[in-house]
Amino acid sequence: MLTYYTATTLDGFIADPDDSLDWLLRQPNEASGPFGFDDFMSGVGAVVMGSTTYEWVLAHEDGKWPYTLPSWVMTSRELPSATGADVRFASGDVRTVHAEMTAAAGGRGLWVVGGGDLAGQFAEAGLLDEVVVSVAPVTLGAGRPLLPRRLDLELVESAVNGAFVCARYRVAGPLLEDRS
Repeated sequence: MLTYYTATTLDGFIADPDDSLDWLLRQPNEASGPFGFDDFMSGVGAVVMGSTTYEWVLAHEDGKWPYTLPSWVMTSRELPSATGADVRFASGDVRTVHAEMTAAAGGRGLWVVGGGDLAGQFAEAGLLDEVVVSVAPVTLGAGRPLLPRRLDLELVESAVNGAFVCARYRVAGPLLEDRS
């Protein structure tokens, strides 16, 4: 199962115009609470992210790669490698990466770390199964959009964790109006 697990502002941005997550990092939540990171990660076997997310992680983790899982970075440019990490750079059709991730994950889940456009590419390919989102009590007015695609979603579960309203949605597909 491929999950886009992320946090967003109330107005639907995952990062501000400067790719800052300061708004997110100051919000109270419990890693082991409802929709918590610890429980989510216990079921993940491989991750994928875009190049901006990758660069943010490297810059904010003091150059240390935080994941012990096989990791894919979708990019069309040359990026520095994460020392001692299983990071694989890829470009092109996300279907190929999805197949590689599935094989590497050993029956565990797959996580789209970010960004929203990459999650949208998986959705367009019919490969995004769910969106798990934690909504913070913040508005930014502009920035990187949560998921810049027209999709129908089905609410499966919801809860509150600290300052966040959290929800799990099943991806039903393109908006009914857009289906041909």
